[in-house]
Amino acid sequence: MSNNILEVENLKMHFPVRGGIFRRRTGQVHAVDGVSFKVQHGQTLGIVGESGCGKTTIGRTVVRLYKPTAGRVLFDGKDLSRADRQQMRRLRRDMQMIFQDPFESLNSRHMIGDIIEEPFAIHNIGNAEERKAEVGRLLERVGLSPSAATRFPHEFSGGQRQRIGIARAIALKPKLVICDEPVSALDVSIQSQILNLLLELQQEMGLSYVFIAHDLAVVKHISDRIAVMYLGKIVEYTDADRLYENPLHPYTRALISAIPVPDPAIKKNRQILSGDVPSPIHPPEGCRFHTRCPVAFDLCFHKEPELIPAMGITGDEHLVACHRAHEPYLSTSE
Repeated sequence: MSNNILEVENLKMHFPVRGGIFRRRTGQVHAVDGVSFKVQHGQTLGIVGESGCGKTTIGRTVVRLYKPTAGRVLFDGKDLSRADRQQMRRLRRDMQMIFQDPFESLNSRHMIGDIIEEPFAIHNIGNAEERKAEVGRLLERVGLSPSAATRFPHEFSGGQRQRIGIARAIALKPKLVICDEPVSALDVSIQSQILNLLLELQQEMGLSYVFIAHDLAVVKHISDRIAVMYLGKIVEYTDADRLYENPLHPYTRALISAIPVPDPAIKKNRQILSGDVPSPIHPPEGCRFHTRCPVAFDLCFHKEPELIPAMGITGDEHLVACHRAHEPYLSTSE
């Protein structure tokens, strides 16, 4: 039996671009373009990258909010791409999502108790009294008073609203939770509280997470493995500690160099990338990073690098998609 709760194989999600008075299809956005990864039971995969790289699209495609253009998503051994509506209804009890904006994801017209109780009602679990009692327990578990059930979302702070979103996500005791930048809209002082709550819930309930973020420091705190994305593709994929100790892709190295250090006496060698991320409608030929890469050479302009094991490493312990990743001056951190 596989130890993986989630297996994503060559996932692609393309969105049509339409124009003209007849709204004809004029192109497509390559939001996710051939992504593969695995998440083990009880572990956290962090997906990190700049805005527009496709990480949120991956999360929404995994839970079938989007139907993938191509590829397979295997959840607990079941192929979601082949699941019909009734099968997805049953499977969604075991997979939930925490959204980035805790205010937008909560219905402002409903009281908190009704919002958290909704999953029980949808799946016909318990009677009214049992549901009310469970709502109170969930609110206490995420650090809120049961009396919050009779209040509305606008009466809470951003951090409290995110706790409510977490309570709703864990209500049905899922196996997998997709966390779509759950702390990026919060104050720094609140972020650590929410991260610690997620870690506590993972240990108690045996949850598996796909944690999506643009902040590498946050991702390192919570992740077992990390996938670095750029323009719809994974460019580096390895254990969290190994990624920080020995980043091999030039893009990863630039991201890590941008992490602030609390000691002003330490001078970091910042690697500033020039230019902007190319359009996902017309991604560059060859390596998609070559337009901003400081070490690109002729091969990078014409041949797309494969995501393959780094030199001297077997299996999928450290995968990197770079033609120059194995050169000595790139294989050690500065």
